[in-house]
Amino acid sequence: MCAARIDHIAFLTPGNYPDESPEAGFERTLELFGVGEALGYDSAWVRQRHLERAVSSAATFLAAASQRTTRIGLGSAVIQMGYENPFRLAEDLATVDVLSKGRLNVGLSAGAPNHGALLGERLFDTDPDLIDFSHERVARLRRNLSGDWLGDEDTFVESAAGRVRPRVSPYARGLTDRLWYGGGSRRSIEWAGRNGFNLLIGNITTGEGTDDYREAQLQQLDLFHSNWNEVRTPRVALGRVIVPVDGADVQTRQRYQSFAEGRHARTLAPFGERRILFIPDLVGTADEIVERLLADPVVAGVRELRLELPYDLPFENYHQILEDFATRIAPHLGWKSSAVREAVTT
Repeated sequence: MCAARIDHIAFLTPGNYPDESPEAGFERTLELFGVGEALGYDSAWVRQRHLERAVSSAATFLAAASQRTTRIGLGSAVIQMGYENPFRLAEDLATVDVLSKGRLNVGLSAGAPNHGALLGERLFDTDPDLIDFSHERVARLRRNLSGDWLGDEDTFVESAAGRVRPRVSPYARGLTDRLWYGGGSRRSIEWAGRNGFNLLIGNITTGEGTDDYREAQLQQLDLFHSNWNEVRTPRVALGRVIVPVDGADVQTRQRYQSFAEGRHARTLAPFGERRILFIPDLVGTADEIVERLLADPVVAGVRELRLELPYDLPFENYHQILEDFATRIAPHLGWKSSAVREAVTT
């Protein structure tokens, strides 16, 4: 068994909704953030997905979540920068961080947008071949969040509100320390460490020189830490699909089992030219899941664990999974709820 010590638990929800009722879907996802806060989760994250029945604007959704919660951290995983304008996104994210009183975490990724060819002129203002979709686009976002003044000491902008020195506003102090990069390859993880971005790793990675996902992710963790040169301590959050069945009824348990069986074949061998490794889902009783997590050396190498929720489950199932994980699993990994931690320190 590995000596796990998880200090921070989180969950990541897809935020799906029926095509005919997006409002109801958003409402249920907002309610789920409230459930997570009540259960003591340290942060709640939402996926950002485009052209799907899901949250397409994480900043907008998290602005709403900031007004429905008071303590829990709020996160996006991940915002694909190929779809974004680094200046305008910086304004939106800074606004959310101010509204949430400094609770925002921003997961990011580089690369050309997946649906760019389909969107065409709906997205691009110029030839896409002329656009820089590299990591530099992510770095531009951070520069826009840094609070630097624009121009020189004599540069001002004027409006009916007065005369001010310009910078990207609002300035959200500390937000640049809560930027994360979603890494799945050695190249991206080395870049994240070298450039001071916290690291998100999940249940999909690349098998560079190995077919074993544990070995691949352990090598990635070593690479990240060896390239980190910031004064502050780096944060690494590990994502795993975890579905405890203890609090579920018989029919729901069968649904969970079918879900796991339908995804098992993809875990048997690397996929495609990039040798993608799909990590097995953890579906079973709390005792079974605890045993598997404690046997995972990658879990022992991190302090933050992110529960990745399956797509398109009813709200009641999500609630049950979150409750079972927080009450039956996380304490065995060394985690204590915020209420317990506060009681110890007072």
